[in-house]
Amino acid sequence: MKLSQVAVQLYTLRDFCKTPEDIAKTLKKVAEIGYQAVQVSGFGPIENSEIVRLCKENNLVLCSTHEPSDMIREEPQKVCDRLKELGCKYTAYPFPRDVDFESEESVNALIADLKNAVKVFEENDLVLTYHNHDVEFMRMGDKTVLEKIYDECPIQAELDTYWVAAGGCDPERWVNKVAGRTPLLHMKDYKVAASNQRMFCEIGQGNLDFKGIIAAADKAGCLWYMVEQDVCPGDPFDSLKMSFDYIKANLVED
Repeated sequence: MKLSQVAVQLYTLRDFCKTPEDIAKTLKKVAEIGYQAVQVSGFGPIENSEIVRLCKENNLVLCSTHEPSDMIREEPQKVCDRLKELGCKYTAYPFPRDVDFESEESVNALIADLKNAVKVFEENDLVLTYHNHDVEFMRMGDKTVLEKIYDECPIQAELDTYWVAAGGCDPERWVNKVAGRTPLLHMKDYKVAASNQRMFCEIGQGNLDFKGIIAAADKAGCLWYMVEQDVCPGDPFDSLKMSFDYIKANLVED
């Protein structure tokens, strides 16, 4: 992994991205930390052209996005049109909204919609990935739901390391499992508090073996490594800097 491949998942900074003025300040701070790329998510109203301008102004690559789950399932061409306006090839189905993971019929309907969306994306020379949480690690027959999704749909992967661990699985093993179809990776560390509560934390402050995960992801053909922290103990910019400094010192190639 090179430092230029490390991005901020801007959902981490969603409270600082509510207006175009907020977004301008936020992107400037992200660039000042040292990040060279961003994944757009959690923005308030802003024109696509203005996002492109602000990223260019701050020398940030807009490497990927998250788009509304319902729109991906129901209007995939509209999503493709937005990505083209942003000059961005990759997005992710972010959350299985209204999917009943105890119902095979509901899961099969999701897979059918995703298969159709993937076809539309391919026709537009774009890439749709699937962002997992822990719920996809429920068992359905002899496999997990996430295995079923990847076995039955040609969608690419955006594995989230925290949620893989929270689902009771090994992130490195899962990176190997989807090798060749994992252009995006969410880097998110996992720790346990004294209250026996699992917690999001900065990269290097938790229990995940990121050296092993990154080595596997590099081998698997990963292109972009997004740092995300859903909840931060203080200022999210401070947490992102802690993660960046650890990554720069311990995980990137010379």
